[in-house]
Amino acid sequence: MKSTFLLVPLFFLIFFSAFAQTDKSATKPNIILIYADDLGIGLLGHEGQEIIKTPNIDRLAAEGLRFQRAYSNMLCAPARASLLTGLTDTHAKGFEITSGGIYQKIASENLSLEEIQTRINDKLSPVPNDQVFLGEVAKSAGYVTAQVGKLEWGFSATDQQMKRHGWDYYFGYLDHQRAHGFYPPYLFENGEMVEIEGNTLLNSGKSGEPETAETFQERWDMKGKKQYSQTLFMDKVLSFITATKDQPFFLYFPTQLPHGPVSIPAVHPDFENDERLTQIEKEYASMVKLLDDNVGQILQKLEELGIDENTLVIFTSDNGHEIYYSQAGRTLKPYTNMETGERFDDYERKYYSELAGDVFDGNGGRAGMKRSNLQGGINVPMLVRWPGKIQAGRISGRLVANYDILPTIAELVGYSKDFKTDGISFYPELLDKAEENTHEFVVYSSYIGPTLITNDGWKIRTHMGKEAFELFYLPNDFREENDLSSKYPEKLEELKCKLLKACDGDLKNGHYGSGRSQIRLE
Repeated sequence: MKSTFLLVPLFFLIFFSAFAQTDKSATKPNIILIYADDLGIGLLGHEGQEIIKTPNIDRLAAEGLRFQRAYSNMLCAPARASLLTGLTDTHAKGFEITSGGIYQKIASENLSLEEIQTRINDKLSPVPNDQVFLGEVAKSAGYVTAQVGKLEWGFSATDQQMKRHGWDYYFGYLDHQRAHGFYPPYLFENGEMVEIEGNTLLNSGKSGEPETAETFQERWDMKGKKQYSQTLFMDKVLSFITATKDQPFFLYFPTQLPHGPVSIPAVHPDFENDERLTQIEKEYASMVKLLDDNVGQILQKLEELGIDENTLVIFTSDNGHEIYYSQAGRTLKPYTNMETGERFDDYERKYYSELAGDVFDGNGGRAGMKRSNLQGGINVPMLVRWPGKIQAGRISGRLVANYDILPTIAELVGYSKDFKTDGISFYPELLDKAEENTHEFVVYSSYIGPTLITNDGWKIRTHMGKEAFELFYLPNDFREENDLSSKYPEKLEELKCKLLKACDGDLKNGHYGSGRSQIRLE
């Protein structure tokens, strides 16, 4: 086990690897993919957020391209799997998702790192030789690749997976359950466990819900919580950019922010005296603010190094909004209508911010939240900035999916091998070029059943527990308030057939958690 943090030997290895490949750095742009965690689309200033100012993320929108119809999965693990493989989560052979928590056994049960990773690897199916991953695409095209943060799709990953998926360098959490705390006693860097000095809590300092005097006291008891994970991540991100500035690099930054439970080293000055907010809301807003500050740090570093115009930056989120606190008289979990006391059911009683008491309106007026196939769970921000190449301030109505990012990067870097994907490259759209190859529809799973959104704005969603279908026309009804299934039965049947086909002939393939349990790691 190593203690923190010398990158010099690592980057000698990276440079050696990079120079060993053909020199294509003169024409290839650098690529940075910033992947927010549970960031609702309504939390951003350019999307109408009124409390939290996000000038750096807004700058990406102002200086680049904003996709208004970008979609992702309703939950972190399948979203990350779709991103990294270019496939949907509705196939008969679903993604292999492992359970979390096993890495805590390094301390609690004295298992070695090798024993834990062997246990995980033995549970996973062999990866087909023709399977392509996002990091692999960039690496094969001569890029130095890195991933920093909440690694892979989880919930427990291994060094073997990281290498197979194409990462020259990685640092962060291999266990997503541990990533629910922000003060990890150890993280992982290129196959080694790194002790984080001053962090001593096995649960990484994860705080509790609901908000009470006791949970507040626990959250702000800083004993054993010296180093905040996001600070560690940013050090690695900026060091990597600096060290590889003369090579084409691909940096994937799956941040923890603003996933909860709420944890922040200090309340941001913007919110200290904001009487609209409770204490826990001030802390949560500070997490969103820190994410925005991190984006600003990255843009500043690119400018300092003189590589800003040769770097494409993509910013998006894994899924829709989530609230990580419950406070009597304010907002409750499970999500509850604060006027009637009834719990939302995603069907007859849909979640809306004004009913649930979300002062931030994190889903931007949409129905539903993370885990739901309503718009609030799957309609995500997606911004792309590339100075001099992408026209500043453009807004695109193109239907895009998170599983489009892999084929887009493949086209951008010149990856020439054939590969299987459900995605379609939106690279021509970035350059404002006419294109014929666009999605007829995008499709996603959820805890209540699959959903499908068409290129012309129709949406079918299922609620398999109620054996129900709903039909919406989103251009006129983005809040999904008017079910048109009885008015347009032929359209409903048409989309049912397409949805069934997209689920490989069985809608259960799009019913997340139905008959597909996580791979248990005992």
